[in-house]
Amino acid sequence: MYPISDFVAALGPIASTTDPISLRAKSRDRYAVSPMLKTMLEGKRADVVVSPASKAELIRVVAAAARLRIPITTRGGGTANYGQSVPLHGGILLDMSGVAGVLWTRPGEIRAMAGTIVDDMDTAAKQIGWELRMFPTTKTTATIGGFLAGGTGGIGSASWGVLRDRGNITAVEVISMEETPRVIELRGRDARMVHHAYGANCIISEVEMPLAPAWDWLEAIVTFPDYIDTVKFGVALGNEDGIVKKLLSVQEWPTPRLVGVLGDLVPDGHSMISCMVSSLCRQDFEELVAEHGGNLASVCREKQGPYPVPMYEFAYGHALRQVQKTDPRRTSVEGFFKADDLVGLVRRVHDKVDGMGPMRMELRRWGGALVGSGSPYVVFESEAQMARLVEIMQAEGVSVANPHTSSVRSVGKKEVSERDIAFKRDMDPHGLLNPGRFDADGKDEAFSATLPTDSWMYRKAV
Repeated sequence: MYPISDFVAALGPIASTTDPISLRAKSRDRYAVSPMLKTMLEGKRADVVVSPASKAELIRVVAAAARLRIPITTRGGGTANYGQSVPLHGGILLDMSGVAGVLWTRPGEIRAMAGTIVDDMDTAAKQIGWELRMFPTTKTTATIGGFLAGGTGGIGSASWGVLRDRGNITAVEVISMEETPRVIELRGRDARMVHHAYGANCIISEVEMPLAPAWDWLEAIVTFPDYIDTVKFGVALGNEDGIVKKLLSVQEWPTPRLVGVLGDLVPDGHSMISCMVSSLCRQDFEELVAEHGGNLASVCREKQGPYPVPMYEFAYGHALRQVQKTDPRRTSVEGFFKADDLVGLVRRVHDKVDGMGPMRMELRRWGGALVGSGSPYVVFESEAQMARLVEIMQAEGVSVANPHTSSVRSVGKKEVSERDIAFKRDMDPHGLLNPGRFDADGKDEAFSATLPTDSWMYRKAV
């Protein structure tokens, strides 16, 4: 279909492979957490994997692909849950892992190549007394370019909000998909056009991020017999501005048993909240636990808990992966809970979905407000069952995004404006970047479950 042999010949010494095993491995991410995406994306793969080792090689790859009109799907660490790094139309799988390295660190800022592992950036920042404001639960394998292209927020969002909030992305250097590629620096609101676009509107080559002062973190698990009491405590802690915090992840019973790495740490029948707080705030934190009648099941220095993984690996999207190790039938949707009475909203939804599965609720800042995101872990039966769950949550005032799709618009976490569409057309005039996921004409392909979601941030462009 594509002139792959001509393309490989144009690469010269740049590493590439058409080995079937490599093609299969590199054409996958973690989309199998969705039983619907698992079926829809099975068998989709690239025709060639290319692994540039520098920005110069990256530009040469892009130029050759544009000249021969071969589509490119960019891949970082392959940690995405939506299948966004799976090539829908074959072509080139661009492995960015070799375009890596921290370029510089300074107080409050860090800059790195797009293929740099997020954990490597955090380590470099800590050497000068700073740290990343937020990172994904897959920080040891995810790349910074992949995090920006597909992530929303993560560990640190309890204080700093999400990537899309102003100030959380300093700058992004990008490359256009053209015969003579342009290298462009985006800052401020322009940089946010790259966020959550799945690499479909440009190729990210460098990322500059703000830092926060590094703290000595504690990991704490607080339990309550009642789920809503757990949420109440989480909201109270989230609103205590003087307690420095990094993570607030509420999991309803029996999730603590479904997360096998926790063993029997959480008492039977108890829901839990996983917290990361500064060690300097320990007394105030423990006093708040006592005031709310909570049980402090565990408190320890970061990565020294009575469980074999960092605490953040049973929060956010990683929590579903942990649950599926015990019960692979479980899945979820993504509700966005925002209300003056946040606890009341969670209670109303919980009452309506009671019996469908245990609830999860990540508490974090978004646009300056404390909000929640989550849904029940349901035992998947059908698309109709998932649609019913969405309708129940929406009826109570919750916005819902669709994690069972891999196109920008249908997921619903990115607001697509005329600026975004114009940027896509300018940077990818031939429509070769991750085609089918964010086409400028709006004809994204339906590799997704058609759930009746209303999205978190998407409004139809006019």
